[in-house]
Amino acid sequence: MIQKITLTFTKIFLLFSILFFAESNLYGQPPTIVPQSLSFPRICAGLIVNGAPFNEYNATFSYVNFPAGTTFEVQLSDELGSFTTPVSTTKISFVDNPALQQQTIKFAVPTNLKGSDTHSIRIISSLATASPSSKFRNSLNVTEFPVYYRTYVESFTINDKSLTASFCSGGSMSLSVDNSTPTSPSPRDFSNLKYKWFKDDVVIAGQSGITLTVNAAGVYYAQIDYGGCLDENFSSNRVTVTSSNSGAAGTISSSLGNPFCSNGTGTVLTATSGNSYVWKKDGVVINGVTTRSYTTNESGLYTVDIDFGGCKATGSINLSSNGFNASIDVDVENPITIEEGETINVSVTTDATTPTFEWYLNDNLISGATTDTYVVAVRGRYRVKISQASGCIATKEFNFRVTGKGTSTVIPNIVNLSGLSPYWTIPVGYSSKVMIISSNGEMVLDVVDYQGDWPDTKIDFKNVNPVYYYVVKGTDGEKKGSITVIR
Repeated sequence: MIQKITLTFTKIFLLFSILFFAESNLYGQPPTIVPQSLSFPRICAGLIVNGAPFNEYNATFSYVNFPAGTTFEVQLSDELGSFTTPVSTTKISFVDNPALQQQTIKFAVPTNLKGSDTHSIRIISSLATASPSSKFRNSLNVTEFPVYYRTYVESFTINDKSLTASFCSGGSMSLSVDNSTPTSPSPRDFSNLKYKWFKDDVVIAGQSGITLTVNAAGVYYAQIDYGGCLDENFSSNRVTVTSSNSGAAGTISSSLGNPFCSNGTGTVLTATSGNSYVWKKDGVVINGVTTRSYTTNESGLYTVDIDFGGCKATGSINLSSNGFNASIDVDVENPITIEEGETINVSVTTDATTPTFEWYLNDNLISGATTDTYVVAVRGRYRVKISQASGCIATKEFNFRVTGKGTSTVIPNIVNLSGLSPYWTIPVGYSSKVMIISSNGEMVLDVVDYQGDWPDTKIDFKNVNPVYYYVVKGTDGEKKGSITVIR
């Protein structure tokens, strides 16, 4: 009996010793972070999901011996998998389970990340004495895997969308990722992107820029290099490149067709891809234009001399507009002089479809003047605007100036705004300096070289006809007086 009691006591002592040793070892070990396996093989952020770029991932880990208040963060290695100069990541939120001493951090990768196939992820804490975790293993059980933020997730174009290009044998040419336009973005808008160039479906080693120099015939295209996140949908058009001993063919295309509608910013003329360009219009060099494309709103014979490297070619297009023609029967370069009381008919001729006409005097629309003819009776700056509202929507304008002469010294003291000439017209000899003051003493006009552009047709009459006072000076002397405006 004594032997059994002694044996039982010995067992209890050993069990207590084991538990004590285990507890002592637990509290004596340093703070430790243990990452769990990730649920994904790679991180390919940026793809549009439900109308927004997807960039949300979870990392779960266990931890022991950390004091209360410790914070944890996901850390991304550099593109070689090293944490010597890590890439910071954005921590969105975390879910803590105190009972299991476990956290799941929801994080995002930087949107300007170039990315690589050998990134790693680990956990760091705010406790300075604690070591970072070991590297996470992905669902394929490796610690280095592709991490990319795909900033551009569409197809794109090269060679100005042209499917063909050519160069001279022994020479070379360039293929480039096309620039963006206001309605069509381009990968060139994102500086962090890399590219893979292909010839005859074989990747060209060492080529990752936006431009490729070509010196051999073949079929070329480019892809955005997202490494292990590569998607063939993010590829360019294919360009068939040929070489010739006699030189390549030169062509010019018009983005709006030919003939084109000459309203807006114009049509874009694009030449065959080469190394350099010299543009001409009607045989005259267009100074300063050395790019492959040229934008114009003018008709004419356009040519471009293209250097393909080793030989040259010339492309041409006889560009015409499907707008309309118009002319006016007065001199728009020099002033027209009319006698005191004289009038002249000004007419416009046009082949526009169902044209409309607007006539202006000193930039004020002349009410009721809506035909192709206008009777000019007063001095001033005139403008006529012709519009074609069907087919190719376009407008043309003509500007001309009318001055007066004569020996009359009569200064009108009444202006009728509803009359044929709703402006104050004075003899040329008094128009060098004109000042007009309201009855309230406000200076409403103070000009040199008066053009007959007063009064303002928006005068508020209220209950009386307004009265103004004037001072005029010129070669015939100086005069002062009053003017009554009626309607």
